[in-house]
Amino acid sequence: MATEAMNESWRRIRDQIKTIWEDAEFDDKEMKRARGEMDKIVGLIHDKTGDDPEEIRRKMGAIL
Repeated sequence: MATEAMNESWRRIRDQIKTIWEDAEFDDKEMKRARGEMDKIVGLIHDKTGDDPEEIRRKMGAIL
């Protein structure tokens, strides 16, 4: 039950990331590797978009 809730939460976060940074292409495998680790998620988004990591963290804070 908790696992399903966590999976649903991750799907929501993943979809929000793809919406906010819609110009970047995110591979599901890349997203899965970064799952649950803010530094990896920020790094992935930064690598794909060139956005400032602090700005990415701010936007991620709004998602969470």
